[in-house]
Amino acid sequence: MADLTWNADGNTITIRKDLTAPMRDGVSLAVDVYHGEEDRPRPALVAMSPYGKELQVQSLMLPPQRRPSPLWDGCLEAGDIARIVAEDYVHVIADLRGSGASEGVMIGNYNAGGVPLGQDAYDLIEWVAGQPWCDGNVGMVGVSYFASMQVLAAAERPPHLKAIFCSGGHYDFYETSYHGGILWFMPRAAREGRGGDSGIAVSNIKSRMQEELSPEELAQRVEQRLADPDVRKWPNLAHILHYPKNRELWYDIILNELDGEYYEERNPITLAPNIDIPVYVQINWGRGWTVDGSIELFKTLRGPKKLDLLPYPPMQERPFHEVHDDMFRWYDYWLKGIDTGVMDEPPVNVFVEGTRTTVTADQWPLEEVEYRPLYLRPRRKLSPKPEPLATEFADPDGFYQAPLTVTDKVEMLRWSTEPFTEETEMIGTGAAHLFVEIDTDDTNLVLRLWDTAPDGTRHLVTTGFLKASHRELDERTTEGNPYHPHTRAIPVEPGTIEEYVVRLYPFAHAFRPGHRLEMELSCNEPLADAHNSLLPPEAMHLPSGRATSHKIYRDADHHSRLVLPFTTRTR
Repeated sequence: MADLTWNADGNTITIRKDLTAPMRDGVSLAVDVYHGEEDRPRPALVAMSPYGKELQVQSLMLPPQRRPSPLWDGCLEAGDIARIVAEDYVHVIADLRGSGASEGVMIGNYNAGGVPLGQDAYDLIEWVAGQPWCDGNVGMVGVSYFASMQVLAAAERPPHLKAIFCSGGHYDFYETSYHGGILWFMPRAAREGRGGDSGIAVSNIKSRMQEELSPEELAQRVEQRLADPDVRKWPNLAHILHYPKNRELWYDIILNELDGEYYEERNPITLAPNIDIPVYVQINWGRGWTVDGSIELFKTLRGPKKLDLLPYPPMQERPFHEVHDDMFRWYDYWLKGIDTGVMDEPPVNVFVEGTRTTVTADQWPLEEVEYRPLYLRPRRKLSPKPEPLATEFADPDGFYQAPLTVTDKVEMLRWSTEPFTEETEMIGTGAAHLFVEIDTDDTNLVLRLWDTAPDGTRHLVTTGFLKASHRELDERTTEGNPYHPHTRAIPVEPGTIEEYVVRLYPFAHAFRPGHRLEMELSCNEPLADAHNSLLPPEAMHLPSGRATSHKIYRDADHHSRLVLPFTTRTR
């Protein structure tokens, strides 16, 4: 096809449509290329996803939309084409195999059962570097799926990939699918096109489970999942398990409720030790929105690296155009050799909510942090001191939650500190140690921490999720920083008091004088509230399908408590 042109803000963009990049196994990927009018070599920024290159061209026509605009589309994530071209880069947008106009088959999420996507990325990057419009210096661009692709590409070490800039990606595939063992619906939105997402541009996609398991094994796995009341009482999931056609990737995630080979085989964090090029990692505070995975990726990387922990909420404007200033400072330095000063700055930048300030550091976690407890006390209080009374004198708090099949009311317990008398800053992960007795074999523990102002307005600080049967901890656990392997489910013995250690997602928040820290505990999320309204409609977790009574013990023998990262730095 002949080259096309597009005029954007007085600049002419040359467009090369539907080029074909050959992969080593004979499959060809479909590629669109955008660059300046003058026909000369430039550094290239490559974007790869299954969301369709024709969707990404909307960035030339659609002004960025913020939710709740009906034009907001979560899959418009390849970057600002006009800005990239204006900064004198080539923007290359490719369809992954099995999607869009590309050949081949995608099997399982991230092609987990087929050709490694990092292998395709290697071949595409080397093909781009050899084109006359590229000067041999290649980086990558795009958020979310596009950012994960950057890590998979860099782990393969293509010679011409000089640096990557990963914003808003997901790098721990189990964490992206299950929070604390509780199924998170958000991955389905992106894969299938729900709640404001166009979804995958399906071409040739297959279920890995259907490819690998015999019909008998597959039927057994489906029966096992339907035995879980949480799944069985959510009609949409039961429907998918019976009729997976056109929902193959989500079907595979539902069938793999435990961490293991399905998620680890090509996990970006698992592959990250192979990366030696410079990597810039960014993530918006998201109350569990892949923040943990982004931090783990940063800690695993061995080469030059930077980490930005940015303001809440995630997934703001689409088409994606934010943080481009940071990106061009990074790539001008590593791809063009311009001293932008980006490597003279501290490697870690942390946005602190509450004071809306930025803390810089040389590492994560910060050194100036002291973990301190806040104990649950009677009359719904949180206190630095534990309860002195024994169980028989400090009867437990409790709530009964009926399943959503019969109610739309989410029961919730709340505990609160006294108003802070001075500014109190917390930066890091946290934990909730809860001694709970339930009368069924499983439940969800959903925690939300709030900053409550004197006038009653609230700001969500962080969240924590744990399926009770996933309570097992592993050797990585330290004070205030618990880890659950999620490799097996251990049913709860009804009527026994168990200690559950719930991981609180990393956060950075300063409580002002007069404000209180409030903790909420439930087994389901509210169906609608001020926090949920900031997120796409599918950003919720699978509710508990069991009718369950919960008793929370917080007495001299059961020190139910929060363990939080109080900073000790001089401000």
